[in-house]
Amino acid sequence: MMTPVTPTLRFEKALYRDGVTSIVAVDEVGRGALAGPVAVGMVVIDTGVKRIPPGLRDSKLLPEPVREALEPACRRWSLFHAVGLASAEEVDSLGIMRCLGLAGARALAALEEQGAEVRDSTLILDGNYDYLNPALMRPARVVTRIKADRDCASVAAASVIAKVHRDRLMIGHDVDYPGYGWVSNKGYSTPEHFAAIAELGPSALHRLTWLKDLATLDMPT
Repeated sequence: MMTPVTPTLRFEKALYRDGVTSIVAVDEVGRGALAGPVAVGMVVIDTGVKRIPPGLRDSKLLPEPVREALEPACRRWSLFHAVGLASAEEVDSLGIMRCLGLAGARALAALEEQGAEVRDSTLILDGNYDYLNPALMRPARVVTRIKADRDCASVAAASVIAKVHRDRLMIGHDVDYPGYGWVSNKGYSTPEHFAAIAELGPSALHRLTWLKDLATLDMPT
């Protein structure tokens, strides 16, 4: 088994050396879920050398209890942090890529409401596609980086914060929409989740456009 990569601040420090004065790290969670919102997490870090929270990894590489324990340290480590959401209904209406941008724009607005000076920041975006700029009122300086959530400590912190935030929302919905197993699946594809959809039909949390091709699903009228 390969040892998980420990994220560092090497990429962030290289940006600072190139003249960047403020960094906002960005990562999304819930993109591939069948139900629930897509979430985009953002953290603002400063130019000083700060000790990375011990055990920090991309949220996908961490067991749920470890993420929960690490999330407060990620919030303390960042200057500002926010999570923006786009609902399942919006995903059905607008498509996932536009909703990633929408959720990102909401996270950026939340940072500004907290007092973060992000207008001239450089945004490190995990992946190879800039979904943010099409959704913003003014152009942003976006640097895309594949595996940024694995390699960049700031993006890994954004990943943990967003993942824990979304997971808690889905767990809370177990009372509102029981029977789907949100506590365990968080809206993602599992055999138990598919069985629940087949028995109960889709809930208000489901992305109906993502379910329409399931031949076994009895869609209500």
